[in-house]
Amino acid sequence: MHGDEDYATAFALDPATGQAKLLNRAKTGGKNGVREAVDPSGKFLVVANYASGNVAVLPIAPDGSLKDQQQVVQLPGEPGPHKVEQVSSHPHDIVFDPSGRFVLVPDKGLDRVFVFRFDGTTGRLEPTEQGSVQTRPGAGPRHLAFHPNRPTVLWVLNELDSTIATYSFDTETGALKPLQVMSTLADTFTGYSTAAEIAVKQGGVYVSNRGHDSVAWFKVHPDGTLKIFGWQSTLGKTPRFIGLDPSGRFLYAANEQSDTVVNLPIDQYTGKPAPNGKIVQNASPVTIVFTGKKLKL
Repeated sequence: MHGDEDYATAFALDPATGQAKLLNRAKTGGKNGVREAVDPSGKFLVVANYASGNVAVLPIAPDGSLKDQQQVVQLPGEPGPHKVEQVSSHPHDIVFDPSGRFVLVPDKGLDRVFVFRFDGTTGRLEPTEQGSVQTRPGAGPRHLAFHPNRPTVLWVLNELDSTIATYSFDTETGALKPLQVMSTLADTFTGYSTAAEIAVKQGGVYVSNRGHDSVAWFKVHPDGTLKIFGWQSTLGKTPRFIGLDPSGRFLYAANEQSDTVVNLPIDQYTGKPAPNGKIVQNASPVTIVFTGKKLKL
């Protein structure tokens, strides 16, 4: 994706050298594609267009190149109360459920989480019977993640009011039901902060706070609801991204305004992330992608 542009770019990677070769560009049917996901068959790319308030489906050719969008779905609803961040629809994430039959879209501008049925044969999106679920006014849902081994539970991170919500998910109808809402901030914090990223591993949920500049650490109850266990400083400013390495042993925080990536090893007994002194200097880091291979340590 390309910031405020209206296209997506496909590359082929040389497995021997890792070098990227440009394949092509394709229209996304909207501007500022902030998040994308590939369906389980690998035949379709779905894109959340933040500035345009819509979701697009692009076919993927056998060689990995993209075709122009074949469907664009506009997201309906009334904007939230925030006069700057919620003037219109702003889909901020796009996630397939574990079965690949549903696509979920948290919309920061409309205070809604949309759910679509996905036809893996045709690549078409259709709203579920419920269509969407509304959050608290001004919550600003940003990102979501499913429970690692319970497809009936998911968590939505709300950017603007710094909360995390637990939902039950009906795997037959795609309906969402709210179970719990918790703050991601310490009770003693009185400054301005927004939630940014969510990372999940067995038994633990981690979210980043920009302003509080921390990672909030939650334990997961058997029913999927959460219990806050504490906060860990990211040793920098504005952790826009956090991510777990494939082994689940290390959490990395990308401090956008401090130009650092901080390693926070996770205690395998308590789940607590703690710094080990390893800090990488990197200009304005906002995302980290792992290869998918577990580290040999």
